[in-house]
Amino acid sequence: MGGELDLFFSAAPASSDGAWTVVQVTRRARQLVEAGIPALWIKGEVTNFKAYRSGHWYFSLRDAEAQIRCVMWRSDNQRLSTPPEDGLQVYAEGRPTVWEERGEFRITVKKLIPTDADGQWELRLQKAKAALERDGLLDPARRRPLPRFPSRIAVITSPDGAALHDIRTVIERRWPAVEILFIPTRVQGDAAERELCRALGLLNKIVVDVAIVGRGGGSREDLWAFNSEKVARAVAAAKVPIISAVGHEEDVALTDLVADVRAPTPSAAGETVVPDRGETNRVIAVLAQRLGRSLTNRTRLGAERLARTVDRLHGAMSGQIEARGTRLATLSAKLDALSPLKVLNRGYAVARDDEGMVLKSVASYKKGMDFRLTVTDGDVRARVAGEES
Repeated sequence: MGGELDLFFSAAPASSDGAWTVVQVTRRARQLVEAGIPALWIKGEVTNFKAYRSGHWYFSLRDAEAQIRCVMWRSDNQRLSTPPEDGLQVYAEGRPTVWEERGEFRITVKKLIPTDADGQWELRLQKAKAALERDGLLDPARRRPLPRFPSRIAVITSPDGAALHDIRTVIERRWPAVEILFIPTRVQGDAAERELCRALGLLNKIVVDVAIVGRGGGSREDLWAFNSEKVARAVAAAKVPIISAVGHEEDVALTDLVADVRAPTPSAAGETVVPDRGETNRVIAVLAQRLGRSLTNRTRLGAERLARTVDRLHGAMSGQIEARGTRLATLSAKLDALSPLKVLNRGYAVARDDEGMVLKSVASYKKGMDFRLTVTDGDVRARVAGEES
């Protein structure tokens, strides 16, 4: 048998007689279909459309040679404004599966888009968005914060549109000290995609803090360059935070989803990228007042603590001086009591030679030797007379 049958029969039947049950076959078929065929876009004509009370839609997609049964659950179709009519050509995104209860091959449809001009634009957008999502470029976690006080801002837009004027006017009014670096590019037409990618690539070669890319409003065709997968990837590859400001508030482009910040209009981008000078000055004034009050309070508290410290130090020093004065008086009295001068006051005298040595014995006196007698009120010059002892 062929390889397909080998793949199908690689799982043995559960019954004892070796035969597969119907549910085993349909379940195995569903597993093989869902594992082997990924989600895909299908173009076809809607036929046999039925909307049930549950809100689910059942219909078929057909072309000249075949048809496929489809189901679109309420959770998916409620995003559409009206149900499709039989005969409408559509693009359908869905996953192939097998309906086990009926043994039918069918498509579980997630998105449904008419094949008219708007539908073709939408199909291209959905495919580009899916590719970006697969690569993680739509993950909100990768978005970077904007610098609070940028000094140099790049603006990528057309030199002929109103967007540049709006952005400049708002920035110069709110924060005139910032430098604006204008990178001109086309924003619509055949060359817009290439020029936008080139301009975004320049951001990695120059010194700026943040960049704004965008344009004013327009038709879907006018705005299409900002739905380009290449442009969206160039936005994601920029080394500085990007603000996407494309169209009016109701317009959402792929660059809005990939950029770090989405601004609904170019003027809003100008308000987002810089702080307001007046508000900043008010905040600074309030902070200055708080700082002044805080310094005043701290100075007052410091002065009070210093005064208390001086009082304690003065008290401690006075106590030490008094205690040491008392001790000095006591020692002085003791020293005075032991002083030889006290003895002299009682009529005694002290004999000393010319060198000031006290003559303590008779042997110290030599005949004719000069010496001094110290009495209570001064010295008396004397000389030894008579025989030597």
